[in-house]
Amino acid sequence: MRVSLLGLFRDYMAYSKTMGKHLDGGAKWEPPIRSLSAFLGHDDASRINQADLLKWRDALLAEGKSPKTVSDKYLAAVRAVVNWAVDNLRLSTNPMEKVRQKVPKKVKTRESGYTTSEAVRILKASLNYQPVEATNPSNQESAPVVAAKRWVPLLCAFTGARVTELTQLRKEDIREENGRWIVRITPEGGSVKSKEYRDVPLHQQVVDLGFLDFLRRADVGPLFHNGTDHERFLARAKATSGRISTWLRESELTPKNVQPSHGWRHRFKTIGRELGMSDRVLNAIQGHTSGSAADDYGDVTIAAKLRLIDALPSYDLGDSQSDEDDTQVTISKP
Repeated sequence: MRVSLLGLFRDYMAYSKTMGKHLDGGAKWEPPIRSLSAFLGHDDASRINQADLLKWRDALLAEGKSPKTVSDKYLAAVRAVVNWAVDNLRLSTNPMEKVRQKVPKKVKTRESGYTTSEAVRILKASLNYQPVEATNPSNQESAPVVAAKRWVPLLCAFTGARVTELTQLRKEDIREENGRWIVRITPEGGSVKSKEYRDVPLHQQVVDLGFLDFLRRADVGPLFHNGTDHERFLARAKATSGRISTWLRESELTPKNVQPSHGWRHRFKTIGRELGMSDRVLNAIQGHTSGSAADDYGDVTIAAKLRLIDALPSYDLGDSQSDEDDTQVTISKP
């Protein structure tokens, strides 16, 4: 009996959504599924065997895809779908069971996070960002994306959050409490890896540079994308994150061996440890889990987070401007 591989993928994604996973519909996983079908010349999952999968794997490597990409993207996507299909009696055998791709250990030539000078360079460029004027108004960079390039790197620097957790922020996710401004990172805005909301106090330098002025002028709803359909918020936020990373790369603001946005998470943890701060508090701010049962006892309060956030040193940004009407431009690539 024929079983559509693409049909299995779509059913698996529908099931995953009910579990709070793959809320973007598996946008990054569909291409590997289609790649396998195209390579085999059919879409019948019941006809796929181990030999087919090994040939496909080797063809992907021959195309120039890295072992890590083949393992973590292509094979992982097919394995997840096939495993689900077997568990749910949609397939009788699992051809993926012994199909693997070894990944060579990554050569590390520098620290994972930004150095201070690299961080300052990025923050100066972002705070002064001005979009290139397009001759066709329909090609002009949108106001939310411009705002994201100006503010998200600074928010990354002082929250250690994942970039898409910040690009999905809505105006209503930021509140004043006892004289301090608090960012609530919540699955309601799109998605959070831990599936739980967390509150992160804003550092004073973020306030001093004018973020609250931007916030007051913003409409209710998403700050850094123009989505109106809540079901599409995550996809929109991811698209904005991608545009920030592309801009940083194309502007040569990030070192080759540092991930454009993830470099801030590494730097945040490094600075916190240099200050002698508790890893548990750092994890609570960044949304990390240690896997220790001890972390289930007690709470990390706003007061504990404030002590850490307030201890973070400000960046020496000289005369950097955050006023959105400022005309000074240091980096203007879209």
